[in-house]
Amino acid sequence: MKVTKQTFATFTRKKVPRANTIHHSSFIYNQFKKLNLCRSYSNRVINHLMSILISIFISGYHGKTTDFAKNSHCHRTTIAHFLNAGKWDDSLLSDTLKRSVIEIIYSEAARTGKPVFCIVDDTIASKTKPSSQALHPIEDAYFHQSHLKGKQDYGHQAVAVMLSCNGIVMNYAFVMYNKSISKIDIVQNIAKDLPVPPVMSYFLCDCWYVSEKIINTFAGRGFHTIGALKTNRMLYPFGIKKKLNEFAALLSVTHSDFHLVTVKNQKYYVYRYEGKLNGIENAVVLLSYPEKAFGIPKALRAFLSTDVSLSTDGILSYYVCRWPIEIFFRQCKDKLALDSYQIRSAQGIRRFWLLMSLAHFMCVAGTGKSCSFENGYHQICDIIQMEKYHYLFLCAKGCHDFDSFMKSVA
Repeated sequence: MKVTKQTFATFTRKKVPRANTIHHSSFIYNQFKKLNLCRSYSNRVINHLMSILISIFISGYHGKTTDFAKNSHCHRTTIAHFLNAGKWDDSLLSDTLKRSVIEIIYSEAARTGKPVFCIVDDTIASKTKPSSQALHPIEDAYFHQSHLKGKQDYGHQAVAVMLSCNGIVMNYAFVMYNKSISKIDIVQNIAKDLPVPPVMSYFLCDCWYVSEKIINTFAGRGFHTIGALKTNRMLYPFGIKKKLNEFAALLSVTHSDFHLVTVKNQKYYVYRYEGKLNGIENAVVLLSYPEKAFGIPKALRAFLSTDVSLSTDGILSYYVCRWPIEIFFRQCKDKLALDSYQIRSAQGIRRFWLLMSLAHFMCVAGTGKSCSFENGYHQICDIIQMEKYHYLFLCAKGCHDFDSFMKSVA
């Protein structure tokens, strides 16, 4: 949506202190006020947060401290110190964002009766491996197996937890995996803190997070699990222990055991198994082949649902709702500098990720109603650009020559 004079006035009409600098955004200040951050943080902290947030929504942003300095009175080293070692409570911002996301998503679930989806996955923020003689290498960066690239990738791995309902998708947590705690334990700890949703809800994940510990923890918080399964998972058809892919090979001799199902305009042959798995007393497992690849071992996919009351179509339709987290990762890398930041300390990186999550929250919920990230992002970019034009216009009106104008905007 193009921001017009009328929509710009709508977003900025709340009474806030008049900006006496071009490094101020009334829109972002209003977002801080809505989250009660202005009461919790000093003006110094608010100004640093604002300079970083403004930078995110300006063309040419790469997540570098030089980007932040362009929109601040402070030198880049001061902003780097703010991120790396500044004495401000970042856990307060994290808790505030989590509460706000819960309020929006759970309210939508209560209003519509539609399920809450808790979606989990991980991604790698790729970095260049430093020389063995580097004096200050990036902290907590390791080689991780990249399933996207099909090889080891050096960088920081993040575990993301998102909540969605009725098309609203929001980031709830973005946690660094540094090998001091397993990804299973990271997700389990986050699940323990989730409030019980007001309706029947589902935890969605790929095969790496289908763990007995996680499933049981989410069940205790009111979430059934729907996830992908590795094809070497053990099943017990007719009481006989059998690997999933071996069992599928026995079935694939004929189509008679499979049903043709359409999901998102794609057709699949699906066999429905209900029974025991290792660590799970009773669940539904769907064995699936694309229509044109029936019986091909490499085309076999399997999905689990702990909600045995769901239909086959329902399980597959809900699992598709996991896809927004993949879009979220791409948005973070393309627009929020997840792949290009240059911060060395682990604390600075975690704080950078937190502000990235704040920017994502503002894009989805900050423009008056919940919308897609893309629409919100472009709206905020236009608003901040309009604010700068407006400020420059006011400065020019009060000046008689170019030198006085430059002094007023410096």
